[in-house]
Amino acid sequence: MKELAKIIRVARGHMQADLVLRNARIVNVFSAEVYEGDIAILGERIVGIGDYTGKKEIDLERGFVLPGLIDGHMHIESTMVKVQEFARAVVPRGTTSVICDPHEIANVHGIEGIHYILNSSKYSPVNIFVMLSSCVPATNFETSGAHLRGFDLYPLLREKWVLGLGEVMNYPGVLREDEGLLDKISMTENKRIDGHAPGLTGKDLNAYVAAGVHSDHESTSIDEVLEKLRLGMYIMIREGSVTKNLRDLLPAVTCDNLSRCFFVTDARHPKDLLEKGHIDHMVKMAVKEGLDPISAIRMATINTAQYFGLKDLGAIAPGYIADLVVVDSLKRLNVRTVFKSGRVVARDGEMVVRPPAAPELTLRSSINIKWLAPSDFDIPAEGKRVRVINLVPDRIVTEATVERAKIEDGFVVADIERDVLKIAVVERHLASDNIGHGLVRGFGLKKGAIASSVAHDSHNIVVVGTSSEDMMAAVVEISKMRGGLSVVRDGKLLAGLPLPVAGLMSEGTLSEVVAGLKKVVRAAKRLGCSIDDPFMAMSFLALPVIPALKLTDKGLVDVDAFELTSLFV
Repeated sequence: MKELAKIIRVARGHMQADLVLRNARIVNVFSAEVYEGDIAILGERIVGIGDYTGKKEIDLERGFVLPGLIDGHMHIESTMVKVQEFARAVVPRGTTSVICDPHEIANVHGIEGIHYILNSSKYSPVNIFVMLSSCVPATNFETSGAHLRGFDLYPLLREKWVLGLGEVMNYPGVLREDEGLLDKISMTENKRIDGHAPGLTGKDLNAYVAAGVHSDHESTSIDEVLEKLRLGMYIMIREGSVTKNLRDLLPAVTCDNLSRCFFVTDARHPKDLLEKGHIDHMVKMAVKEGLDPISAIRMATINTAQYFGLKDLGAIAPGYIADLVVVDSLKRLNVRTVFKSGRVVARDGEMVVRPPAAPELTLRSSINIKWLAPSDFDIPAEGKRVRVINLVPDRIVTEATVERAKIEDGFVVADIERDVLKIAVVERHLASDNIGHGLVRGFGLKKGAIASSVAHDSHNIVVVGTSSEDMMAAVVEISKMRGGLSVVRDGKLLAGLPLPVAGLMSEGTLSEVVAGLKKVVRAAKRLGCSIDDPFMAMSFLALPVIPALKLTDKGLVDVDAFELTSLFV
């Protein structure tokens, strides 16, 4: 009662505020206006806009003040750094809240992985909200580190920082009325359920929405956006490191449907995060593409907050948390100062506070593989014609072709002249005998092998190479590092990047990770690799929910038919 009375007195100007931000040009996301005024803050909340005095006053010198930026859907694991390091990278760029789906670490460590993200987020200078991973594993075509059922997730729905159910990527399971998946949807009750339904249309899309899915971040065309909007879905416009849809989808946004659209990064890789930015990058892109700056800001703030029911975030108004970003102009949108809960936390691109120490958290090693021999990577010839996975430049979809195999001494071998290399996926959670074998075109390697424990979604070890011996050596190096990326030639490690946290994240800084990534990519290019980031491309070759032909530890997956298929035709 006393605290509420104090708020009223300060708001009425009868008492001084704790902090007053003077000479501000306030961007109002409710009325789409910009006007001058003071912002009065008491504790962590805004209590008034107008003419105020405070115990402390900061002159913003007519800087434009926006609400803190919000990423509506991302996987923090994609940044390859831990939560505290991620926060250190994005807060100076104006991000003050993130809605994350810990889908990657959940596929490795299950509930323990989700708790790791939640606990790592404590005392962070950025709000980390969680959507519970709905598809662990994503399909039955791969071996995951965990199986999360409805009753495993249900207790977490009562957590303050849990907002609902993460992307339901197994939309075929929804349409097939999979009992376990429908159980997860039903238990979510009034919380949000995020979608993942690329290309879904017509009555199947009707069924997906009717089941309770509220949003989608997989649209790639204006027609797809419009159909989903008409059915009441919210559209997450994505600009990630691999899948980039902002330019294609922005023309679908109008003043009439703007409130149903917001920005997400989905997967932001370290180099892009360090060099290009985060949600600030999307806002700048949208403005350059011709979107009104205030509309772009609304899509990065209040629209996201309202979709997720975050009633005190996303705006500059009395009662809202004082998460604020000061920029130089509404065209350049360069961040000068960031306030988190009424306190300056970043200035001119650098953190200016040291957050409280994060809890000491440890996870068991997630690399548990069988004893390997080069023969485990041999492919006995069972025919002369084989299915080949073909990379598609700058996309995570692949194409499938049937071609004549190169056979030597009864085994299918890499055909370097035609750029058809061997690929294998080694199960790394249970030390089972599962190793999937296939062939892939598009990497350009002339010798050696490259391997990674980042392989969506179950994150088994994926390796591409020119010989069984080097493929085995590359996987062994991953095991030694407790997860990571490796480049091997003639059995020797040329470069490696350790990712010991779930085989997905580094213990180092973002800058160190970016430097490590550049090193392994340079090493791969010395082996003849012809693509910019072979590890990023390789990480999606084990993703059996994206067409057309993928490889898991259980074998080749024909994604269009949604079934396992043989390497040999």
